[in-house]
Amino acid sequence: MADDDARGSRAGQSGLIVRVPEAEPLVRAWRDRLDPSARAGIPAHVTVLFPFLDASRIDDGVCAAIGEVLGRHRSFEARFDHCGRFPGVLYLAPEPAADFKRLTEAIVRRWPENPPFGGQFDEVVPHLTVAQGQDGAAVEKVEAELLAGLPVVTRVSTVDLLVHDGTRWRQRASFPLG
Repeated sequence: MADDDARGSRAGQSGLIVRVPEAEPLVRAWRDRLDPSARAGIPAHVTVLFPFLDASRIDDGVCAAIGEVLGRHRSFEARFDHCGRFPGVLYLAPEPAADFKRLTEAIVRRWPENPPFGGQFDEVVPHLTVAQGQDGAAVEKVEAELLAGLPVVTRVSTVDLLVHDGTRWRQRASFPLG
């Protein structure tokens, strides 16, 4: 969800994320200024799957299936101790990335009609977006400040389902890991 342009979000879109509240003190001000998804109500996070199902298709049965799929995965600790970049994007990189990838792969196996990021990318790279669409000088400044505040460590024990209501992203459900 981090790499979608939040201004292009539409009512009914959904996504699955892992919140990283421990990163908020470090990234909040930067995300508020430099990441449209933050202004649309998405907290600091690592995306598990976006886009997911349209909200009109998410019922009790779908939520039960999400819970079943995610409940097979154990909670884990993730550490963010360095930054990474995609074209136009600065992010914090989690370790171990493989644990996040396993969550994505499990959800995609269950809902293969919803590939990560709409199938735009060949490889899923777990990340916590901090800035999008900035020039090199701005990104350098942000990265220097981020590095001074790292590491950030979090315990990943839930995955949240967010739905766009036409204006903002709202949490619809939360699913515990086993």
